Amino acid sequence: MNETQTQTHILVVDDDPRLRALLQKFLTRNGFMVSGARDARHARNLLLSLEVDLIVLDVMMPGEDGMALTGSLRETMTTPILLLTARGDAEDRIRGLEAGADDYLGKPFEPRELLLRINAILRRAPKPVPRNEPPRTLHLGAMRYDMGRGELWRGPEMIRLTATESMLMRMLAARPHEPVSRQELVEDLGGGIAEAQERAVDVQITRLRRKLEDDPKAPRYLQTVRGSGYMLAPD
Repeated sequence: MNETQTQTHILVVDDDPRLRALLQKFLTRNGFMVSGARDARHARNLLLSLEVDLIVLDVMMPGEDGMALTGSLRETMTTPILLLTARGDAEDRIRGLEAGADDYLGKPFEPRELLLRINAILRRAPKPVPRNEPPRTLHLGAMRYDMGRGELWRGPEMIRLTATESMLMRMLAARPHEPVSRQELVEDLGGGIAEAQERAVDVQITRLRRKLEDDPKAPRYLQTVRGSGYMLAPD
């Protein structure tokens, strides 16, 4: 791991679950923290609570495409964006850069080239100026969850979360009081959609409840919504 990659969080946005999972695994192996979104709407929901250092964004997506999402995000944020697309001609590259992208990589591509381009973008990106605004916090009884830092606290004590528990908390906290399906959680964690993977999510939810709830068997804050999935219900 090099200095550029330390603590770097990348959001991969691609409607192809196989490619999204491959990119997440490749970038994770190369030292990055990685989140995944299946489309523009999902990306917007995650960005409400996630602090990311770079967005790898597919252009050809159903609904709002990558070009439109780039232009929209540029109205409110300066996070670097790397566009991925099967259309690699000069006009499309120019459109992407005009929309506000920092770089453009045509498919198919070599993973090593993607890595080189990501590191080049991160080296060019200005360092964020620390803000004095208070962190966004969710309160769950005696617990509080700092959405910006991804930290869970009970009074002065920080509760240790595993990497998977931390990812689950980020995803659920991004949509408080809204059910998130088990399949969505599996896909966002990069595990595919097999039934066995859904059972693995259930196990992780059970472990997370032990840290969140006074009575994990009768959860108040991390609820099961029958037929829909799981929901974080802060105070």
